[in-house]
This record gives sequence, C-alpha cells and structure tokens, in this order.
Amino acid sequence: MKKIFVFAVLGLILFMNVGHCRAEKKQKTNVLFIVVDDLKPMLGCYSDQQIISPNMDALAGQGVLFENAYCQQAVCAASRVSVFSGLRPDQTRVWDLKTNMRDVNPGVVTLPQYFQKHGYQTAAAGKIIHGAKNNDPRSWSIPYQEDRHYTYAKGFKYPANGKYQNKVIHKAYRESKKEKLGWKATNQYLKECGLSPSVECLDVPDDAYEDGAVAVKGMELLNEMSQAEQPFFLALGFHKPHLPFAAPKKYWDMYQRSDISQAPFMEKSEGAPVHAYHSWGELRNYSDILPTGQVPADKQKELIHGYKACVTYVDAQIGKVLTKLDELGLRENTVVVLWGDHGWHLGDHGLWCKHSNFEQAVKAPLIISAPGMKQGKVAATMAEFVDMYPTLCELTDLPVGEHLDGLSLVPALKNPKKEVKNYAISQFPRGDKIMGYTIRNQQYRYTIWLQGPFRKQQIYTQPKIVATELYDYINDPLEKTSLADDTQHEAIRVSMQTQLLEILNSQKR
Repeated sequence: MKKIFVFAVLGLILFMNVGHCRAEKKQKTNVLFIVVDDLKPMLGCYSDQQIISPNMDALAGQGVLFENAYCQQAVCAASRVSVFSGLRPDQTRVWDLKTNMRDVNPGVVTLPQYFQKHGYQTAAAGKIIHGAKNNDPRSWSIPYQEDRHYTYAKGFKYPANGKYQNKVIHKAYRESKKEKLGWKATNQYLKECGLSPSVECLDVPDDAYEDGAVAVKGMELLNEMSQAEQPFFLALGFHKPHLPFAAPKKYWDMYQRSDISQAPFMEKSEGAPVHAYHSWGELRNYSDILPTGQVPADKQKELIHGYKACVTYVDAQIGKVLTKLDELGLRENTVVVLWGDHGWHLGDHGLWCKHSNFEQAVKAPLIISAPGMKQGKVAATMAEFVDMYPTLCELTDLPVGEHLDGLSLVPALKNPKKEVKNYAISQFPRGDKIMGYTIRNQQYRYTIWLQGPFRKQQIYTQPKIVATELYDYINDPLEKTSLADDTQHEAIRVSMQTQLLEILNSQKR
C-alpha cells in the first residue's frame, strides 16, 4: 500500500511537471510589432497638448516610452532595413528607395526571419520592410499579401494608386491602367491632370483607405495566429501620416484650422552648410504644391491639419488592433512595440518631409510594452532603432547575435532611469559623394559632412570633412544657430567627433 502511494505521488508530480512544461511552451512570448510611416513624436504621450492620440497614449501607459529615440536614416527604406536587419545603413548599403535589400545583403537574417528560425509563426500586413522586394517573402511563415488584396469597406475599392478615394481621381486612375502605366508613371499622369492633391478629406469609412484595411487584416491575422501552438511575431505597417494626407472627414473635424499654427522657426540655421537642406521634392510631386518657393501660409496650415488628422486616424486603427489583442487574452503574454520609421518636417527650417539630419527628421516615437517590465514610465536613455533587434531577442529569451550593431534596451525597460547608451547616430546622403553623419547626446547634436564616394567604401576610415554643424538643445531647441565654429565649444566638438568616428570605425564589416 505504501509503495502504491509513493508511485501515485511520483506519477502526480511527473504529470504536473509535464503539464507545467507544456504550459511554459504555450506561454512563450508573442511579439506585435507596429510601425507607422512618417510618424514624428507628435503624440499626447510625448507632451503634445493639441494632438488626439488616445490609443498610442494608452499603450505608453502600459509600457515604457523612449523620449530620446532616433532612426538611423530619415527615409523609409534605409530606416526600416536598419531595424529589420539590426545593422546601420553603411552595413546594409541601403541608403535610398531603389536598392533591394536582398540584392546587396543576400544572407542577412531579418528580425522576423530570426524569430521564424526559433519556432515562431511570422506574418505581416501593410508597409513593412520598404527596400525589400515584396516585403521580403522569406521573412514570413504566413505568405505576405499586398494591401490591394485586403478587404475594403462596402462600396469601395483599393484607393487610386494606393492613395485616393475621390471618384474623379479613380476615373483617371482607371485610364492610366488602360495605358498600362506603372506606379511612378501613374503618379506623373495624375499630376499632369491636376489630380494628385497633397490632401484628401472625404466622408468615408475608416476601411475605405489602406490603414483601415490593414487594421482589419491585422485583426484577422491575430485571430488566426492565436489558434496555433507556436508563438507569433506579427508586424503591422500603417501608411499614414505619409503623404498624401488622406483621412476620413471625421478625423479632420476633430481639429479646427484656426487653432493650427505654423512652425515657430522657419528660417535656415545660422552657420549651417548647404548640405543640411533639401528642396523637399517629395511634397512638390503633388499637383497642388508650387514647383519652387515656400508653401503659402494657408496651405501650410492645411498640410499640418492633414498631418494631425492622419495621426488621429492611424491612432484609431491601432486602437482596434490592441482591443482585439485584449479580447483574445493575449496582452499579458505579448511584447508590443510601436515606432515611427522617422520624423517629419512641418515647415521648420523652411523644410517639409524628412531627408535631413535635423532633430525633426531623425527623432521618432518608440514605445515598448512587455510582460514583467515597467509600465507608464519614460526612459531618458539615448536609443537607436538598431537597438530594437537585440531588445526583442532578450525579451523573448532568444540568443542575441554578436553581429548586430545595436544594444538591448531591456535594462531601461526594467529601470527607466538606466542609461543604456549616451549617443544616437543617424546619417543622410547628398548625392553620391557627400554623406552627413550626426551624433546626438542628451544636450548636443554634432554633424560632419564627409566627401565620398560612399557607395564604394566606408568613407569615415580616412574622413575628408567638408562641413560641420553643432547644436545645443538645452539653449537652442529649435536649432537656430550652429556652434561648430564657436571656439567656446571646440572641446565638445572634438569630443563628439572622436566618439562618432570611433563608433563608425568599430562597425562589424
């Protein structure tokens, strides 16, 4: 009888251990990875008192907000490829919108691909790895499907050229398709017809536009992936507030044009070189924007109004996805990361769009909500987008590859007062022969413009500096004056240049 009792106890312990192991396997941490195109830190959780962003603000309250997060390069492809590869642009050799990541990095293991190798389901919807053909099919265990094939609101088709729901524009778009014009040629055709406006305000449902359809697709994927035994890595890419600023009318109506102000400083910085600026050709591609000169004041306010409407529209779509995550009972076992791929100029310095090394272009939101980590806190440490790859590896107990350029931000998620690093580096090219590298710390930004050609070699090994900039964000937050030639700041300039070149030269090539 005693032996029977002992065996029964041992059997019960074994059963409980097996059940516990199964539960642990089932409870492996999921990842919901949300990227928003052209989203600057114009959010309530980033202290903007005029924007309406309740869902992203709520996410910040459930996680850690990084108030000093910077992209590697302020253009979609280079920024996103750096995030998904964990490598800086000079490593990936993706500095523009034309280069296909796999053509120059055939063996790179992307972030979702790495998770897939470690037993995760991986899927995506929307704009994800721009700079990778078809959003890199090998990254996804569930085949990637383009936005045009998502479900749109009843009575609506895929927006004309992915942008507009105006019926007149749709008609012209159909004409362009009869001529078998490509995307770029279609853009030019619509512009010549005066039918490529920089804004669109129509009384339509959320899912008449791409981002509403992306939210619906994202919720469908959450439903599907939650049924599997494997953990999941789901990436969702929202298009707005990318140009054109097209959002349903109800989001425009949340703002009053009379309350919108232009940028407080619209001049060029004193002492800044010509390389620091550009002619914002992206915005000039629209039919209602002048080909030269500054944007008129009333149009500036309309553009800012449209940008804000798009932010609030996207916020609502993100809210739907997070609500679905909660309904499925997945929030407590899912890391949620939200980031904007770079910032955006709204008339400051006389600039629009991105494509610069100024603060408004390279600073972007980064919010991480993770099981067991701090909630409702702000991390002051400097952070770079290449840090996301190792951070997610550590949060999900995956080995962190030594080849990665970033550092894990988990110490700051545990203790938001912790300084993980004291710098963030960004860069931007001007043509094929000039590259601007910029390093930011808690007070200063120092930028060096180096002569290349950078496409053939790493030009910082023997740098030929053609211009420099230095800004003090405590005393000059609007970057009105470059201090690069100020003798009183020479020690700071030398120190930051030395640190910048040391970091660039230490990259694993």
